[in-house]
Amino acid sequence: MNQNFSFLTISIMLLILFNACTLQNKESTMGGNGIDLSNMDTTYKPGENFYLYAVGGWKKNNPIPDEYSVYGAFHQLDQQNTQMLKDLFDNLSKQSQLNTEQQKILQFYQSGMDTNTIEKEGIAPLKPYFEQIKNLSHFKDFPKFVGTLHRNGAFMLFTLYAAQDEKNSLINIAQIYQGGLGLPDRDYYTENNKVARYLQQEYKKYIANLLQASGLYPANKVNEVVRNIYSIEEKLATASMTRVEMRDPQKMYNKITMDELQKITPNFDWKIYFEQLGKTDISSINVNQPNFMKELNTLIKNIPLEHWKQYFTFHLLNSYATYLNSDLEKTHFAFYGTVLSGKTRMKERWKKIVDLTSNMMGEAVGKLYVEKYFPEDSKKRMFELVNNLKSTFREHIQQLDWMTDETKQKAIEKLDLMTLKIGYPDKWRDYSSIEISNQPFVLNVIASDRFNVQYMLSKIDKTVDKQEWHMYPQTVNAYYNPNSNEIVFPAAILQPPFFDANADDAVNYGGIGAVIGHEMTHGFDDQGRQYDKNGNLNEWWNEKDAANFKVKTEKLIPVFEAYKINDTLSVNGQLTLGENIADLGGISLSLDAFKKTLKGNEPTIDGFTPIQRFFLSYANVWRNNIRQQELLRRLKEDVHSPAEVRVNVPVYQFDDFYTAFNISPEDKRYVKPEERLKIW
Repeated sequence: MNQNFSFLTISIMLLILFNACTLQNKESTMGGNGIDLSNMDTTYKPGENFYLYAVGGWKKNNPIPDEYSVYGAFHQLDQQNTQMLKDLFDNLSKQSQLNTEQQKILQFYQSGMDTNTIEKEGIAPLKPYFEQIKNLSHFKDFPKFVGTLHRNGAFMLFTLYAAQDEKNSLINIAQIYQGGLGLPDRDYYTENNKVARYLQQEYKKYIANLLQASGLYPANKVNEVVRNIYSIEEKLATASMTRVEMRDPQKMYNKITMDELQKITPNFDWKIYFEQLGKTDISSINVNQPNFMKELNTLIKNIPLEHWKQYFTFHLLNSYATYLNSDLEKTHFAFYGTVLSGKTRMKERWKKIVDLTSNMMGEAVGKLYVEKYFPEDSKKRMFELVNNLKSTFREHIQQLDWMTDETKQKAIEKLDLMTLKIGYPDKWRDYSSIEISNQPFVLNVIASDRFNVQYMLSKIDKTVDKQEWHMYPQTVNAYYNPNSNEIVFPAAILQPPFFDANADDAVNYGGIGAVIGHEMTHGFDDQGRQYDKNGNLNEWWNEKDAANFKVKTEKLIPVFEAYKINDTLSVNGQLTLGENIADLGGISLSLDAFKKTLKGNEPTIDGFTPIQRFFLSYANVWRNNIRQQELLRRLKEDVHSPAEVRVNVPVYQFDDFYTAFNISPEDKRYVKPEERLKIW
């Protein structure tokens, strides 16, 4: 359920929120009952458009701020969280005694706020890297240079990372992932429709503008350089796997030895590359997209050296443009912020640097955040909710009419072994050796990236640390990790509208309960079901059950694709299948768990029954407004359906929804009982 993602092998992410003692949503007008009635628009009927009925008022009253491409409950919480982090950093600046980590947090933040020095330095801090590019004399020089860039976290051509072995989840192994593009998806290069052609032209203009702003090429040569750079990326895009293809974990598992990797890519000396990274003892590596690497091997030798130098120069600039002077930063934003996403204004400087400090200094910031803001009582309530959902899921599995007893037993074993992490890690990472100092901001960014890359490299071929978290406590998000069979909820996500200690159970089960159920269901969606109870990619289903599951899940594809957004746009049902399964399962599990708490004599609140409030709470989690550019981008790239689809398709699959809101066959979105979808 995440809105954005990095390169971990974790499938789902979403936000969760808790209102206990210290964390208050300053923009809320909901009082103590958990649902703000002003969010509703009762000019819509529940059977016509439940999403707008539940949150249409909010959508009218909350236009998208200039600095956002999409704005909703998630982003309101994120705004609040950013201010809380700033307060922490401001407090550090007032203290006379700071430990090493705290000093480095403050120093990183202050270097990012020192715009005078940033403007004065320009691109000068990157001069050593531009010199390295200039001195490349043969493609055989690439491994050392690319290794230097990757060591600093600037992953050009491909990405190297460490992750659990899909078929031996106890061990982390090296992984290679396709890359090398400036546009966010290979389809932007390969498609020939109106939108793709427009973005291709705008991207070429951006390359030219960034190079001109850098002053690295004379004006009369820039257009030629742009053509050469784009031509390389176009070839890389053509060789890349599609997002739908990459949803198949079996296709993405291609574990080979280092000698075998060298044989399929003889034009790239991996020994030199890994020596430059300081990692020479790798036993094996998973190549997620072997065909991409084979094509890259060919391109390395066949593309003129000068063209490669131009490519490296642009991508080095592109990687660091937002940390350099304002001309480069604004040029970067004009394309990635405005053209691709529709934003009309950059974030205020302090917000940007607060967020960056939080990301770069991760758990060091998280430690401060938890000490100041996290109410420990929320852990107890979360464990209760998870156990209630687990119990309900177990019952659902036992009652399935399409699964044999043999597979049911294995599914229950996997569910029982699913672990939960809440709030923050038991063991904090040590940041004392990170090389933050009184140097240009971009060099502090590079030092932070280098520190994190080295940490990642240190995990290769080592036993997995089950205590490790792949998300920071101050991150407004959550995830399910199939390789560890775990669901994780950082502290920052435990706030309203997902979880409100002052609200009734209907609100919490409609919010956090549906989130918990969503994450659990990811262990049994079309991807997650392929991992066994120990997190290994392993076919533990019998053929009959697997076939039955495929038939049921494939029914979701045309149903979700039939939903028209703005009357014309549709989701990619294959790309979003896993998330759609999880949304449907999350509501199903949480609704049934909630119904167990009802005694039958609950009063209405604000005129709404408990079941009505459950569904209203679920819809309110997904309230948002989105710009057209961002919507188009997400429909192509995002494995999640847009917010209105996540509400308006699943809710009409539940009999309780029809009863609660008196939905009749005459209503627009009525679904016949025999056509209503249920998997888990």
